[in-house]
Amino acid sequence: MAHDTTCVLGARGMVGRALVRALAAAGDTDPLTPSHAELDLLDPRATADWFAAHRPARVYVAAARVGGIIGNNTRPAEFGRENALIAINVLEAVNRLGDDAGKVLFLGSSCIYPKHARQPIAETELLAGPLEPTNEMYALAKILGLKLCDAYRRQYGRSFTSCMPCNLYGPYDNYHPEYAHVVPSLMLRFHQAAASGASEVVCWGDGTPMREFLHVDDLAAACLFLMRNYDEAGTINVGTGAEITLQDLATLMAEVTGFTGAIRWDTSRPNGTPRKVLDTTRINALGWQPRIDLATGLRATHAWMVEHLDQLRAV
Repeated sequence: MAHDTTCVLGARGMVGRALVRALAAAGDTDPLTPSHAELDLLDPRATADWFAAHRPARVYVAAARVGGIIGNNTRPAEFGRENALIAINVLEAVNRLGDDAGKVLFLGSSCIYPKHARQPIAETELLAGPLEPTNEMYALAKILGLKLCDAYRRQYGRSFTSCMPCNLYGPYDNYHPEYAHVVPSLMLRFHQAAASGASEVVCWGDGTPMREFLHVDDLAAACLFLMRNYDEAGTINVGTGAEITLQDLATLMAEVTGFTGAIRWDTSRPNGTPRKVLDTTRINALGWQPRIDLATGLRATHAWMVEHLDQLRAV
């Protein structure tokens, strides 16, 4: 028999921790949060056995192998293999519960949309064109997860669905100097430059790409909202609908961290996707809106980073 419990996979990561905070605020103070030592999601038998034993009613799949441009570009087999296995093993394990199968919300990522998708990016753009080459394998593995949710829904009637967050930031992000995403990477670089009195900060590319950033606590609120209010085939975008150039982001990051030197752009480094902002019409129509503006969110995240500098490590 299914238990009226919530499961957060990837609860030690930035998104998973935010989900646990949001659940606690909503009164769900004891979700299942298995660590990697307790549950290896790359092992199909271990995953099936764990779900058979616990039978949660709600499952948030926030576990993933993630990284920035360098990580995706230099470890494509690892990123593709591990993310595909997580999706396959978890969805099949829940499906095997039959009538006890709980509701699953699988988290994708906006970087799996085509490199030159029409902007703002609607959910219908998925698979409408070639992917960004630097993260192709990660994208393909995540697309597999999204499509498997639809396949299990169609074949077995399962309540499996998915959402597509834009670029995220917030506490417990990955601050690895090579594998971090743009916000934590820039935040640490500008903070260290300000602390050392450096005369300049070097940023990758030419600064022209447009990006959209969502605080992870807003994403967690959206996930809880979708678990209650969304149960359809196909993914749904989660974002702010606002965009900023990386040049303006760097300027804002200098203000947040107190850096007063020069910002120089290294055009020998890749820009990545030229523009990426999500069309959030569908989730907004359901009644959800983000609450944390970028400047406020960055200041809070910087304060958290400063407090935890000694504990930061690669994820």
